[in-house]
Amino acid sequence: MTLEHPIFDPQNLQPFSAPAGLHRHAITVGQNIPSDISGMLRTFEKLLAHPSEDAALVVATSGSTGMPKKTVLSSRALTASGRATEQFCGTQHAQWMLALPVHYVAGAQVLARSVLAGTAPVVASSITRGEHFTPQSFLSAAEKMSGGARMLSLVPTQLHTLLEAAETQPAVLEALQSFDGILLGGASASAALLQQAEEKNLKVYTTYGSAETSGGCVYNGKPLPGVSIRIEETNEGTAGRIWLGGDMVGSGYLNDPHRTQKHFFFDSAGLPWYRTDDVGAFSRGQLRVEGRSDDIIITGGVKVSPAPIVQQLEKHPLVREAFVCGIPDAKWGSAVVAAVNVREKTSSFDGEISALIEQLDPAQRPKHLEALDTFPQLSTGKPDRKKLAALLAVAAGK
Repeated sequence: MTLEHPIFDPQNLQPFSAPAGLHRHAITVGQNIPSDISGMLRTFEKLLAHPSEDAALVVATSGSTGMPKKTVLSSRALTASGRATEQFCGTQHAQWMLALPVHYVAGAQVLARSVLAGTAPVVASSITRGEHFTPQSFLSAAEKMSGGARMLSLVPTQLHTLLEAAETQPAVLEALQSFDGILLGGASASAALLQQAEEKNLKVYTTYGSAETSGGCVYNGKPLPGVSIRIEETNEGTAGRIWLGGDMVGSGYLNDPHRTQKHFFFDSAGLPWYRTDDVGAFSRGQLRVEGRSDDIIITGGVKVSPAPIVQQLEKHPLVREAFVCGIPDAKWGSAVVAAVNVREKTSSFDGEISALIEQLDPAQRPKHLEALDTFPQLSTGKPDRKKLAALLAVAAGK
């Protein structure tokens, strides 16, 4: 561990006990669980009025590995998260637009943060109708918002969609520019997308976190007020497993003591910590996330992280986003393969992307690359990593 704080002693960490029961008013959200937005708002009003350790929200997901989990968040954690966002962004009493499904922690948090702000969220029609997010649903919702501070939470794919629409619909750009803050999370945002947003004068905050930390708790690489970051020491450089600490940390996984005790801990001062599955480095107050610990590809005996390969591929101006993974290979053990989501494939694209790949170390260079018009998506708008990996395995003939 990086012992930047004297109380964070790995010898004194105590694992959580898994939550075994729920407060009778606790809200459970999940992809296959019907959501009542009005009912959720009323319940949040009751639970957040007096923050406590009682469960307020249970986020049911399949997990990145396909193993179901139910993350329990207390009203204390949701309140700490919401207040930290307000303080960091300077947007107390802001009105929020709900453009993400509420079974996704960022969507549920829009409702909780609205209650904390004392404002009524405006819900995009794509959410109420269960449809795909569109620029028109965004515009219609933006027109219904009040004249005070405005906040919006999106995934990168949604911002891509809006910026592309803005090229022919100036009203979309005008609406985006009217927001005092756009939280962008759920997946990494390409450097090209962030540059485009900056050129359009959008106030974007890239967020890092998970359901276990009540959503994003690191904005633009900086921990929110009340959030602590530590890195597990390794023998292979400065990058290691990321730990996140603070009152926004959840209570564990419902009825899952083994996984809870593996990821949730108290330090000697009683501060809760979440041990993530991500690898990164933290220096001079800035967190750099390099990817998931289980994303590391061992190819020809060399450990390769997908993150720098993704960043290199996303330098091409026509690449919206990139995906890199390893697939079984008889010669290499695992072969590095990649897919890029492109706006259009010009006659010079293959040569240009090959030139970018040649700048990578030999072990990092994808053995196969697919250029796609679109990536398969989850209902949250995130790329479906499992489908992409399967598609690449078939395309590479593995």
